[in-house]
Amino acid sequence: MKLLKKLVFIILICCGFISSAQDMNRGFSHLEKGEFDKAEMFFEDILKSYPQNKTAQLCYARAIGLNSQPEKALTLFINLKKEYPGDLEIELNYAESLLWNKKFVEAKAFYSLLVQKNTTNFVAHLGYANTLSNLKEFKEALFYVNRALEISPANPGALVSRKYIKLGYANHKVNEKLYSEAETFYDEILIDFPNDKETLLNKANLFLITKNIAEGKKNYSLIAKNDPIVALNGLSLIEHIDGKDKKALTLVEEATQKAKSSTDANLIKQTQERYVQALIWNKKYKLAEQKISELNTKYANENWLLALSATLAIYRSDFKESIKYYSAILGNDSKSFDGNLGIANAYYASGEVSNSLNAVTKTLEIFKNQNDAENFLKKIKEEHTPTLEEKLSYSFDNGNNTAISSRTNIIFPLSTKWSINTTYQYRKTGNKITNVKANTNDVLIGVGYKFHPKINFNLEAGITSANSTAVKYTQSLINLYFKTKPFKLQDLEIGYKRDLQNFNTDLIDKQIATNNYYLNYNIGSNFNLGWFTQYFYTTQTDNNTRNLLFTSLYYNFMSQPVLKGGFNYQFISFKDQVPTVYFSPKKFNAFEIFIDFLKDEKTAVNKSWFYNVNAAVGYQFIEDNDKQLTYRIQARFGYKFSDRLLANIYGGRSNIASVSVAGFTYTEMGLRLKWNLFDKPVFKLQ
Repeated sequence: MKLLKKLVFIILICCGFISSAQDMNRGFSHLEKGEFDKAEMFFEDILKSYPQNKTAQLCYARAIGLNSQPEKALTLFINLKKEYPGDLEIELNYAESLLWNKKFVEAKAFYSLLVQKNTTNFVAHLGYANTLSNLKEFKEALFYVNRALEISPANPGALVSRKYIKLGYANHKVNEKLYSEAETFYDEILIDFPNDKETLLNKANLFLITKNIAEGKKNYSLIAKNDPIVALNGLSLIEHIDGKDKKALTLVEEATQKAKSSTDANLIKQTQERYVQALIWNKKYKLAEQKISELNTKYANENWLLALSATLAIYRSDFKESIKYYSAILGNDSKSFDGNLGIANAYYASGEVSNSLNAVTKTLEIFKNQNDAENFLKKIKEEHTPTLEEKLSYSFDNGNNTAISSRTNIIFPLSTKWSINTTYQYRKTGNKITNVKANTNDVLIGVGYKFHPKINFNLEAGITSANSTAVKYTQSLINLYFKTKPFKLQDLEIGYKRDLQNFNTDLIDKQIATNNYYLNYNIGSNFNLGWFTQYFYTTQTDNNTRNLLFTSLYYNFMSQPVLKGGFNYQFISFKDQVPTVYFSPKKFNAFEIFIDFLKDEKTAVNKSWFYNVNAAVGYQFIEDNDKQLTYRIQARFGYKFSDRLLANIYGGRSNIASVSVAGFTYTEMGLRLKWNLFDKPVFKLQ
């Protein structure tokens, strides 16, 4: 736009509007240098002596228009247009004054007539192109700026206008998720302006959106030639996206050292912001808090610093605190992207789904088609979309027992609080030696309700029908539990489950039903250490009882993918010992070390793999017998085909007595499918 203004001014000079009677060169110089206040005073003085001088009137109108008085300038140009009808220079300046006043629709109509009447006028075509660009009509804008360049080849002003038109067009393509077309525009700009910083930064942002790590690094390497600090900050973010947070911190530490010699206040703030972010990514929370406190003395209540405090609170699971900071951001600027999407995430993390939905909806009203906001909304929709899960398995042990199982589960959310579900399971067991067979059919119907953002309740009830060579009967099945978060970083589940002992055919024949009262309790921390405890008290219809305690102390070594390891302990005790019927020791102790490697299916993007490997080794002690070496390994490997479909195969092997019977080894393998029945929830999210 600045170049267009300058071009119009130069044309005025070249077209003979300089009066020989008055020396206005000093005024022209003020306009050309952008000294609009001085130009205004100069031409105002000229007009006192020569009020009818057209050149002075035109230049005065330009000066006040460019000196923050666009409405007054437009009035003067309207009067000049009436006084000098058909004067091209006045018409061109009038059209430009419409742009100053953001009257883009009127400007479009007027420029359209100008280019029709003046098919070879460079300024008219360039002005029309810039008008169309302001209206986001980028395709037409590109046509007319190219036409201007045909009239005046390689004109620097037109090339700059084309650059910004293409940048706007590329941003439009990014919003439409047409990433390859956007990249093409960036590449075209870089032909006209090699290594242009603005274009390279936009291109880098495209690679961040598409998570194209390799190309992103190449792009920032080009930026580094002229702006090493900007490049290091960008590379730090790319390493974080790639799951390499330690490297991200190293890069931004280098940027921080370089920024000490910079005089660019905005760049210094950006570097400090990335440094604190990297500290948070690496869970160096105390250091991040200390740095935020230092920055607060200079930048108190600035949104970028409030956003850092909110992010730190999210990572520490202080969701209420995070919501408070994001609310402060929105108090400063209700249209802040960080504030709106940030508070949506904070509400979601605290279990306030309705508030989260309202916040992300508002974000998308302000920022149409924004990629992060759309992905967040899609995640919420997927969690409340009816799903069907099918699991097929085959198992065997060294006691010649085999089992084939099919389990179908449908979950049907009715609102953000209510859901219903149904489960059907068929299990067929047999023994290769005795040739005895049995099967069970389980049918359950359930309901789930969220009382509170931190309290969920689920109830399932149904029957199991057992049929073997010797018996045929039915039993009731019940599963109910509460899940809650009593304190920060803690999860508690308390429940009751009634089921049938159906591990093998012999147990099915015994018709033993169990009533399990259980508790699961997990304590997390901000320093990667966690502790999980499970306790079962079981009463059985054969009058036996069981106590089972399992506890696990673990450490998270990595977060993307998850790598954790630790120590497990298990204790089992039955009131009565009936070893000929089922494994029922008076005392059983097992100790093991384990490692777990996981890429969660919930974090997997479309057309990508997910996996999980869990392995453990240790010793078990049955009664007062000698210790026995134990092992177990479980593996899962899957693929996410789309937002609606994923599948995985799995397998596991163990010789731990609590899994089957003392001295046994147990192996299971299978296939699992999960399918979203619809592409969105059946109810209106609100």
